[in-house]
Amino acid sequence: MFELHIRKQLSRFQLNIAFTMSHEIVVLFGPSGSGKTTVLNCIAGIDHPDSGFIRLDNRLFYSDHVRPMPARHRSVGYLFQDYALFPHLTVERNIRYGLRNKGRTLSLEQMLDVLNIRHLLGKYPHQISGGEKQRVALARALATEPSILLLDEPLSALDHETRIQCQDELLRLHQMWRIPFIIVTHDRAEAEKLGDRILRIEQRRISHSSFSE
Repeated sequence: MFELHIRKQLSRFQLNIAFTMSHEIVVLFGPSGSGKTTVLNCIAGIDHPDSGFIRLDNRLFYSDHVRPMPARHRSVGYLFQDYALFPHLTVERNIRYGLRNKGRTLSLEQMLDVLNIRHLLGKYPHQISGGEKQRVALARALATEPSILLLDEPLSALDHETRIQCQDELLRLHQMWRIPFIIVTHDRAEAEKLGDRILRIEQRRISHSSFSE
């Protein structure tokens, strides 16, 4: 069970967000500047709330008057909007970067096949397409065996056909891993396709759980 209840003062307003989730896909949906990426950054430990708590199972990431758990100890996979691949490393070395168990191969080998990127292992990021970069970044995020996966607008730069393919891959990977996925998107159709639940952030807080409400 993942639980979050935080307040965070941003430049123009105070963000006040609370939700819980199990091993499902939750989509954070809302306009630019509503605080969606801030929520992900607080979960990952890149940023910290002003108050509240963040907990995954029995592990306390953040709580008032307690030193926050360091980001490196949170077991959080984070797929950034720009993918953040290392340009000087091959695809294989990008994926294996930060691997907890350097000898671990079974799940990684399976993931290479699911994402159809085995043929890219010897290439560098500048030699592959946007859709291929997305798949590589996703493989790298999952290769660390995270307990929760955060995805910040991961498909926004892709063409329509590639975006649909990558959405299908995300759903397949979630079925394989069965860990919480939190996805930020501005795309309503994408939110409806991917999300077990959709949390709309409006007026600085979560106001709806579906488009029909």
